[in-house]
Amino acid sequence: MDADAQARAHAVFDPIVQRLLASRDDVDLGPMFGVEGVRVRGKVFACVGYESALMLKLPRERVDELEASGAARRVVMRERPMKEWAFVGMAEASQWDSLMREALAFVDAITPRG
Repeated sequence: MDADAQARAHAVFDPIVQRLLASRDDVDLGPMFGVEGVRVRGKVFACVGYESALMLKLPRERVDELEASGAARRVVMRERPMKEWAFVGMAEASQWDSLMREALAFVDAITPRG
């Protein structure tokens, strides 16, 4: 893991997370895949992955769209493409805020309320 790349990614990610944390009581931070992710009611919707890219959960069709446009690539774990997870690199950092809000809205809608 490249510490400088991680620092650059967190320089973009962390302020967005702080705004999301301040905006909703049901958003917090928690572990996912060995990193800290931002979650809604306990379900992670975004984190900075090991590749120093934003990793987020979006509807399958949206991940397909982002991948087709070149803005993202599907997350692959143990040689298995993840339907609803995408990596968005630093080249697209200007989109991270809006994409994280999309991911929050998506996971919020599919996560049961207490």
